[in-house]
Amino acid sequence: MSETGYKLERTSRGLMERLFEPPEIGKMSPAARVVAYALLVIWTLFVLFPIYWVLITSFKDAGAVNKGPFYIPFVDFQPTTSAWIAQFTEDSNCGLAAIARQFGLLIYNSIAWLLSPIVTLTPMEPEICKIYRAFTNSLVISVLSTILCVGVGSMAAYALARIQYRPRFGNIVIFVLLALAVILVSRYFGVHWSIASAVGLALFFLLARAFGKHFTSRLGNGDILFWIISQRILPPIVVIIPVYMMFQAVGLLDTHLALIIVYAVANLPIVVWLMHDFFASLPIELEESAQLDGATRFYIFREVVLPLTRPGLAATTLLTLILNWNEYLFAVFLATAKSQTMPITVAAKNAGEKGVLWWEMSAIIVVMIIPVILMAIVLQKFIQRGVLMGAVKG
Repeated sequence: MSETGYKLERTSRGLMERLFEPPEIGKMSPAARVVAYALLVIWTLFVLFPIYWVLITSFKDAGAVNKGPFYIPFVDFQPTTSAWIAQFTEDSNCGLAAIARQFGLLIYNSIAWLLSPIVTLTPMEPEICKIYRAFTNSLVISVLSTILCVGVGSMAAYALARIQYRPRFGNIVIFVLLALAVILVSRYFGVHWSIASAVGLALFFLLARAFGKHFTSRLGNGDILFWIISQRILPPIVVIIPVYMMFQAVGLLDTHLALIIVYAVANLPIVVWLMHDFFASLPIELEESAQLDGATRFYIFREVVLPLTRPGLAATTLLTLILNWNEYLFAVFLATAKSQTMPITVAAKNAGEKGVLWWEMSAIIVVMIIPVILMAIVLQKFIQRGVLMGAVKG
């Protein structure tokens, strides 16, 4: 009886009521659904249009670019692969045979590095196409620096979220003064940096044990967290000259290791800040239960905490990878030839002798954004999930 009356009530509604009133609780009305989907479609087109424009520009020639704008291939302009062919044929080392030869050189150099403590073998310098080398450098540097940054940053964020630190302010001042003394001694008195650092650490432990108990002012986790994020507020251009001189002194200029270290350190504050919120939102009862079962702190972090924070970890990893992949300032100062990355290649194409070749530069940009898009697709299912997903059960 009630079901029949409900159906009659639904069918007896007028046109305006059926359009603007939701049919059931938890559902949108037809008019609201149309407006919502229309706004989503407009926003999607707005976001995807730059990518579409770069993609179609890579299949244009000089005439189509200069006489445009043209939007639809085969209608407004005739597509061509001249920009793509130019990227992979402008260098004699871009052919498949030249690339195949690189594998032999890589194997030889690897053997030479493994046998270097026993036999001295001169490594052979690989000769490879500039765009292949830039893409490989970007891939290796970005992935390794992201792994290092997310690994160290996640552990630091978990420690700040779960372990209370109360360092004495005076000990921190002593450490900073000794660090400055180590730099001055190494720079102006010719003492090797490793010896000066060892002596500085020994003096720090002695002074901290002797005078540390007299310092009453302490810092907390909030102060440490703010100091970490403040390092990201500092403009990178301010520290680029000291960083360059430091890597020049230790002989790491134009190496992958230098860029990996710099990228990881530059983005470490972002990882700590983001992951700290995810760790702090987890119920501590799960970790206390694991501790009662005899689990160590590192085991809890690896087996309990990290699985619950996969969405946050995936989002942080993707953001860090994008920042490392697009980084330009450090790369242009620290990478002169062998370790140049894709952003430098794009900038070089933009500042070429022939002017800005937008069609060729668009082809390089398409190659550059493919790994980031693939990474976003792989991590999408983790980002869409909730943080807890019903982790606390009765």
